[in-house]
Amino acid sequence: MSEPKKISPPLSDEDIMNLKIGDRVLITGKILTGRDSAHKRLYELIQKGEKLPIEIKGQIIYYVGPAPAKPGYVIGSAGPTTSYRMDPYAPLLMEHGLKGMIGKGVRSQSVRDAMKKFKGVYFAATGGAGALIARNIRTATIIAYEDLGPEAIRELEVEDFPVIVANDAFGGDLYEEGMKKFRR
Repeated sequence: MSEPKKISPPLSDEDIMNLKIGDRVLITGKILTGRDSAHKRLYELIQKGEKLPIEIKGQIIYYVGPAPAKPGYVIGSAGPTTSYRMDPYAPLLMEHGLKGMIGKGVRSQSVRDAMKKFKGVYFAATGGAGALIARNIRTATIIAYEDLGPEAIRELEVEDFPVIVANDAFGGDLYEEGMKKFRR
């Protein structure tokens, strides 16, 4: 098995074009968090032509609503949430510079098309492994929409955060490829 690829946001088009479905990736640097409610707010601001409270150009958004941190910990369990709930908003965010998304589960055709058009990538994180994933998070700071509680937008400082490329900018889909192998 090949060594994991290492990336650090903000990501460039070149970074994205070097990633293919099935690649194991370790992310080090700052990533954002956001779920349905935060995505809806960002989407509405873009539609109104208003400034976003965060910089999304070149960024990665992790679809997570972390559990509260226990004393002495930076963050609680931080496992991925199902990604399709962000599908109505993701293409517009990619059009405005978002490069990566982390979650679990399949993405819609419109999101996959937007990844090809705007050079984006979707990473799968292991569902059910939130406590293990949290070990790779060094800091967690709420930077927007504090009123959303666990779903507020956070900036996470991560180190060797493990993900797999599930959808790439070439139209590849790891979920489809995996099913083809077992249909024979």
